[in-house]
Amino acid sequence: MTVVYDLEHVTTYRYRQPVTFGDHRAIFLPSLGYSGRILRYSLDTNIPAKVHWLMDTLSNNVAILQFADSAPELKVTYRIRGEHFGIQDVENFPLSERAKEVPIQYTPDEWIDLSNFMRPHAEDEDGSVAAWAKRFVAGDRDDALDVLDRMMDEIWNSLTYQSREAEGTQRPGETLKRRQGTCRDYAWLMIEALRRLGFACRFVSGYLYDEALDGGAVGMTGSGATHAWLQVYLPGAGWCNYDPTNRITQGFELLRVAIARHPGQVMPLSGSWYGEANDYLGMEVKVSIRKLGTLPEFPAAS
Repeated sequence: MTVVYDLEHVTTYRYRQPVTFGDHRAIFLPSLGYSGRILRYSLDTNIPAKVHWLMDTLSNNVAILQFADSAPELKVTYRIRGEHFGIQDVENFPLSERAKEVPIQYTPDEWIDLSNFMRPHAEDEDGSVAAWAKRFVAGDRDDALDVLDRMMDEIWNSLTYQSREAEGTQRPGETLKRRQGTCRDYAWLMIEALRRLGFACRFVSGYLYDEALDGGAVGMTGSGATHAWLQVYLPGAGWCNYDPTNRITQGFELLRVAIARHPGQVMPLSGSWYGEANDYLGMEVKVSIRKLGTLPEFPAAS
């Protein structure tokens, strides 16, 4: 089955008086690969902008916006119509035997390509993240999938989801100490813990499609907004999705936009402005995802 959807993401910055703007980076256009395709898209701003596109070091699509006019408000709207083919569960892939133990035995070529995703990025001054990670390995022959599932379940069961208006991501140790966080905090904690166990992990920014929204309800945590999860590289399966916020690894819910070594690399919209310190009045983000219909699967190749 293929889901056809419309997505709209509106970000509005407001100021006390007209301010000028530096360059802004917009990361909203998915690099979907086998999991979907984009039918059309648009990027609109309330003040004139010169836009040019680039592909960053991780092959994410990035739009650079340059503004010449000052204004008391900046409004940036992304619209996408796409098809989402869904994501298979990792257990449906023929995992290599070397992917089943911890630490995973990556080949020399894999290690070269994955080393930046294996090296911890966040500081762990008190060792709390490393100590927490070690709780999920019990012996010399731990099953990698069991470790991943246990860690995801622990985050789901022991931490409290807490939405936060402020930008940025908590340090993993802070999330453990506070016992709460956003989807970005959950994903970042799991990434940094797994890296300390020898897993190659990357941060994923995107959207969470929740079919309940089509009926006016909210059924999943973080739906109707930007969302974050992680991918783990498992030989034989490749990059596999793990969403600790909703404890899912497959299906049609996760719409990937961009991947990164750390969360700061894939902010949906970032940039600078120039004015008085007290001019900034706040930011508002509205995201809507609407399913237009479904298409039948292609017949299997003979």
